[in-house]
Amino acid sequence: MGMGTGIAYVRGDATTPLGKGPKVIAHVCNDLGGWGKGFVLAVSRRWGEPEAAYRRWHRERAKNDFGLGAVQVVQVDRLLWVANMIGQHGMRTGSKGVPVRYEAIDTALGTVAARAAELEASVHMPRIGCGLAGGKWERVEPLIVARLVGADVPVTVYDHD
Repeated sequence: MGMGTGIAYVRGDATTPLGKGPKVIAHVCNDLGGWGKGFVLAVSRRWGEPEAAYRRWHRERAKNDFGLGAVQVVQVDRLLWVANMIGQHGMRTGSKGVPVRYEAIDTALGTVAARAAELEASVHMPRIGCGLAGGKWERVEPLIVARLVGADVPVTVYDHD
């Protein structure tokens, strides 16, 4: 376990989550409809559905909830779902700062917690918001603790070797 946070930190790949029972893999997407680089590529190497669902969600955004803070949960196997969380504005760091939006990640994690509870699932993720989104883990981790751990949802965070 991590330093008393209730989050389990492991080495490995969040697209091959550890343990038994239903699982939700949570990751952060941008609000531009671009399924770009980073963890999403690992997702797409394993399953086509999350990317296809995300692109459809963006394409039909005039009629749905697509936007910062929204979540789309896509089933990829009998006991496995991928949660596409929209938690970054745009795609690259520039004059307006980094793309990560902590409030959006916070909102999205609340939705993921509710879905995980319904599914009686554990939640698995890379260090969301900290790769290309440019965020800081010390700001993301407390959101995970409050939203997921605080709701008694087991959480495992994966660090690649």
